[in-house]
Amino acid sequence: MADKRVDSGSESDSTEEPVVGNVNKFAVVPPNYSGKPKKGHLIFDACFESGNLGRVDYITEIEYDLFIRPDTCNPRFRVWFNFTVENVKSDQRVIFNIVNFSKTKSLYRDGMTPMIKSTSRPKWVRIPAKYVYYYRCPDHRKNYVMSFAFVFDREDEVYQFSYCYPYSYTRLQNYLDNLEKRNYDFLHRELLCLTVQQRRLDLLTIASPDLQASANEKLKTVLITARVHPGETPSSFVCQGVIDFLVSNHPIAKVLREHLVFKIVPMLNPDGVYLGNYRCSLMGFDLNRHWQEPSPWAHPTLYATKNLLMELDRNQKHDMDFYIDLHAHSTLMNGFMYGNIYDDAERYERQSVFPKLLCSNAEDFSLSNTNFNRDAVKAGTGRRTLGSCLDESHCYTLEVSFFSYQTNTTGQSMPYTEEAYMKLGRNLARTFLDYYKLTGFISAKPSSSVVPKISGQGGQGSNGNGGGTGAAQGGARGSRGDNGRPTAGLEPGGSRVQGDGNFNPRKDDRFGRKLSEQNNRVGSSYSDLPSQQQIFSGHPRDNRRL
Repeated sequence: MADKRVDSGSESDSTEEPVVGNVNKFAVVPPNYSGKPKKGHLIFDACFESGNLGRVDYITEIEYDLFIRPDTCNPRFRVWFNFTVENVKSDQRVIFNIVNFSKTKSLYRDGMTPMIKSTSRPKWVRIPAKYVYYYRCPDHRKNYVMSFAFVFDREDEVYQFSYCYPYSYTRLQNYLDNLEKRNYDFLHRELLCLTVQQRRLDLLTIASPDLQASANEKLKTVLITARVHPGETPSSFVCQGVIDFLVSNHPIAKVLREHLVFKIVPMLNPDGVYLGNYRCSLMGFDLNRHWQEPSPWAHPTLYATKNLLMELDRNQKHDMDFYIDLHAHSTLMNGFMYGNIYDDAERYERQSVFPKLLCSNAEDFSLSNTNFNRDAVKAGTGRRTLGSCLDESHCYTLEVSFFSYQTNTTGQSMPYTEEAYMKLGRNLARTFLDYYKLTGFISAKPSSSVVPKISGQGGQGSNGNGGGTGAAQGGARGSRGDNGRPTAGLEPGGSRVQGDGNFNPRKDDRFGRKLSEQNNRVGSSYSDLPSQQQIFSGHPRDNRRL
């Protein structure tokens, strides 16, 4: 159970005792109450994988102050939360105030809300924005507080609240185990190293066995990593989308496997993920600032991954062409990329092509948010470090919003779902075909057996359902980026591969929109919440600024 005498602010140099652990089946009862907790005395728990809640304070019978537990060995980072509440009464109304965020700039200002699910409704949905408030609170040294009102509508339910869709270490291991059971001849899983707490750092290699066995020239190699920051769970969904597409029977996936070697490290910080940290490892290191000289004992996952990359770069059979590190962003919308600035003008211009191609394939990708820099504070990141180590490689950070995106076509704001994140991953994977067709490495005019016609049925998705219909259209038509100008990246004289609209009939844009609409209508799954006046009247904080 968390220490009750803790810092209630958001400054890491507080003289008060910090929050040091997660609450463990902690019953919150009124002051001076003794005896067994009654029904309605809420029981909070975060002692589970990827859980985070350090302290709960009783304010009134309907209001509670919640404190995020800082990352282990690093009090600076307090963003991720993931906890359960039980022992509720039917129609019990509450206000939860999360009071010690370490970041003031947040997507909560733009309408983001916490995630909620319960025992009988295991699908994550967002609490409606009209019940969530983000404001400076005088009771907490004018720090920013996120308050939300909620009604527990079913008495025997366990409710779970989270900052974003969780994606745990165990979930990844189960996913990889299931992939292995399929016995694909083009998929190889290996252990790169063990973490400080003896968890697996997995490496997937996806490539045609014929390509690996008989290639007479250097193999174009792509390395993709994710989850160096453990709280950035959307990156895991994007990474799974990449893997799902590459191992599928989709014609484009087959072409990619026949021409390229994909190396994927799905989770660079397994200990941090397991512990429920937001940014740091078990030992309190922000791993994405230690790529320059990683330690084999303090940063074993970086050490092993960087050694792998350097070995591939030295290997005469491999051409390290791409490195992409997947992240999630807490203040911006859409997906977008960060790249490096190089003194070599040709290399600098060449690296701008891939983001433009991705923008033409993914409606949620933003060219206006994409930028290239050499900021000093980013010097230890994977993108910057490896960009300087690998002379000819394209090194990017792909960011995706924790919250939502505006479409390139309509400008409509759409909250991200798990499926939408994975869709971005699939579009990322298929963009490699556009790029290598543009450079001439892959034939600009594949046969109809490779790229299906619009009316064809195409291949099957990774789940066995029919997919791939209309994966490409004839002609060399351009697409428009966020600025409305035609983007580069059409393969000369060939077909331009379209986005992911037809990878799976149950996962097209219309399905995604319906899913997002359902996620925003929490009232259809949980009891409708009372009005702000009803919830916030009659207790000491009803005059606060909301």
